[in-house]
Amino acid sequence: MKRFIGIAALTIFVSLAGHNAMAQTFKFGHVNSDQLIQALPEFDSANVKLEKFRKELINALELMSVELNNKSDAYNKESKNLTDLVKKTKEQELVDMNKRIQDFQTNAQQQLQDKQVEFFQPVYAKVDKAIKDVGKENGFLYIFDVAKGALLYFDETKSTNVMALAKAKLGLK
Repeated sequence: MKRFIGIAALTIFVSLAGHNAMAQTFKFGHVNSDQLIQALPEFDSANVKLEKFRKELINALELMSVELNNKSDAYNKESKNLTDLVKKTKEQELVDMNKRIQDFQTNAQQQLQDKQVEFFQPVYAKVDKAIKDVGKENGFLYIFDVAKGALLYFDETKSTNVMALAKAKLGLK
């Protein structure tokens, strides 16, 4: 009889525990981070700063190109009257100027990318923090970014990190 009562109590306990586990709801969310970023006033000011910097670089490049074209035209007009040594010197000067322009283009492109990161990183960080705060404050388990197809937030207390299991499955340490 005691055994029967124990089994009945255990059955009731397991069914109630199973019912509570099934009643637990998981909150998932999604956001379009691109729309959120573009809605910030900081985004517009970052765009203005980046465009101003880009125009400065383009202006400098145009000045260098005009100078090269002028020297090239002058060389073409005078080349018939120049000695071989002067011709070689002027040709080397044109080659050097062309190389400087190419180097400038490469450096300008890298600087433009660096400025883009500098100007927009605070905007991205602000949006990222806001999304994570919303996730924590509202009890979301996951928040997906529909613009990037990326996972932006997960509650580590309600989610299991399966990295160790995956590494073991792959035979990694």
